[in-house]
Amino acid sequence: MPVRTDEDTPGAVPARSHRVGRVLRGPRPEAVPALVGTACALVGLLDIAAGVFPRFRHSRMHTLAEVLPGALGPFAAALSLSVGVLLLLLAHGLKRHKRRAWRAAVVLLPAGAVAQFTYRHSLVGVLITLALLAPLLRHRDQFAALPDPRGRWRALANFVLMGAGSLALGLVVVSVHPNHVIGHPSLADRLTHVLYGLFGFEGPVDYRGDTSWTVAVSLGALGLLTAVTTIYFALRPEHPAARLTEEDEARLRALLDRHGGRDSLGHFALRRDKAVVFSPSGKAAVTYRVVSGVMLASGDPIGDVEAWPGAIERFMDEARAHSWTPAVMGCSETGGEVWTRETGLDALELGDEAVVDVADFSLAGRAMRNVRQMVKRIERAGYETRVRRVRDVGEAELERIRRAADDWRGTDTERGFSMALGRIGDPADGDCLVATAHRRDDRPGPYGDLKAILHFVPWGTDGASLDLMRRDRSADPGMNELLIVAALQAAPRLEVTRVSLNFAMFRSALARGEKIGAGPVLRVWRGLLVFLSRWFQIESLYRFNAKFRPRWEPRFVVYRASGDLPRIGLAALQAEGFVSLGLPLPRFLRRRTAPARACAHAPTEGNVRAA
Repeated sequence: MPVRTDEDTPGAVPARSHRVGRVLRGPRPEAVPALVGTACALVGLLDIAAGVFPRFRHSRMHTLAEVLPGALGPFAAALSLSVGVLLLLLAHGLKRHKRRAWRAAVVLLPAGAVAQFTYRHSLVGVLITLALLAPLLRHRDQFAALPDPRGRWRALANFVLMGAGSLALGLVVVSVHPNHVIGHPSLADRLTHVLYGLFGFEGPVDYRGDTSWTVAVSLGALGLLTAVTTIYFALRPEHPAARLTEEDEARLRALLDRHGGRDSLGHFALRRDKAVVFSPSGKAAVTYRVVSGVMLASGDPIGDVEAWPGAIERFMDEARAHSWTPAVMGCSETGGEVWTRETGLDALELGDEAVVDVADFSLAGRAMRNVRQMVKRIERAGYETRVRRVRDVGEAELERIRRAADDWRGTDTERGFSMALGRIGDPADGDCLVATAHRRDDRPGPYGDLKAILHFVPWGTDGASLDLMRRDRSADPGMNELLIVAALQAAPRLEVTRVSLNFAMFRSALARGEKIGAGPVLRVWRGLLVFLSRWFQIESLYRFNAKFRPRWEPRFVVYRASGDLPRIGLAALQAEGFVSLGLPLPRFLRRRTAPARACAHAPTEGNVRAA
């Protein structure tokens, strides 16, 4: 029996016609930035290879590169290395939908086509160049990402300053070889040689031996550095200074009053170094900060769950408008499900949050023996504890607590973003809890009898979420355990039924990896985490939390693509204060300002909740 094909069906369009139609229509609009950026990156790599390996210039492979943007006829060999680096930068901007990168590509492509036809009479080169230009012009609306509004002025200032510096330094380079110069070039000749050399060309000054090569490389490096830094400032994404206005804070507090019990991290949205986007109805919001081009949110959206999609859509629109990489750190399982459903992003389990139900907590039993013994020992040493609402603490004592918390910070930089409020004792935060340890002795310290501090933020109307742990380094060990137990025991009096403690990254891997029967892969992964704990306190936070027999609530990171995870991880480390990409200034050049009072901790050094 013959098989019936599409061609035999009346009115059916043959499959071959479909394929031809797809080819003629070209790539999907949303795929154009990635395709064009990849093409520019390929040409850039080929040009770099031609500049580094001279023989490569004559290969058939580099012939393809010369018909694409950046290779201007006979000057391609001299400019190949410089143009290759510039094209790589341009490719990155095109992939990120940058409007300025699109404008640069639209200028380069016709210039390359004219150069090919003028110098090489290459019709094939013209056709290939125009073929790459066509989708750029047709889909120009895909390149609409907003640049840093200050970028063009910074780029111009960089070009002027770096250009002047390169010209002056280049003149020194040209003039420091008097014994190798042929003839007696004038100052104008030397300046002309520097200008030519910055662009990769030979100038009018001649040298004996290898000096000409040395001077050419030095001048080319100066020109390349000027070009790269200028393009970087012109194409880099905007990094706004996040600031929560009084109006935004009031709206967030109103949402937390109605829906704050849903997420233990909700109150941390009130950090004043975060920005916020609200849903169209105003019933939900997402707070974020932009770090290294990553639009980093933390926790679940604030507000009514039914309005979350509107806030998430506004968040994604903002990320697309500025070409930021969207990411969410530490959202709950419900939050992860909504984020992935509404945006198509992926979620990965990041760790677990330790939550203690006050009604189930007790120091009795063998499992709590170590904590019980430590607490009893410290109490016998003469320590006492106080657990109060912030509004019930006097201003003088609050100021002493603030100064002590700042002085006892375990690192030079403040840490915390996703699980830290960033302040203590603000009049608007009267519902926060503060637990303090005191010891009467003959020689009180600079803060009197104060020896340790714990600070909790509200979690709805019946919960508390741990924010900060600080202690005097001269105090006896076990201050944190003492204050956590005191807070849990005082919770019923304060109408608190649940307390969120530290967040333990990769807790499940650590727990499973130490059990009998764990596989080799899991053991290796656990070993790596233990090794990294030397710097990030991964294992110590897990073991500290486990002392109080909590229930574990998983937390997730939401991301767009696996390739974004390293960048998101670095941005998160920067936001939390673990990594700084800035160069430290000498002490005498640092601005003398009052230190920020970020509330972050770790069980041993008082750092951050999320290790």
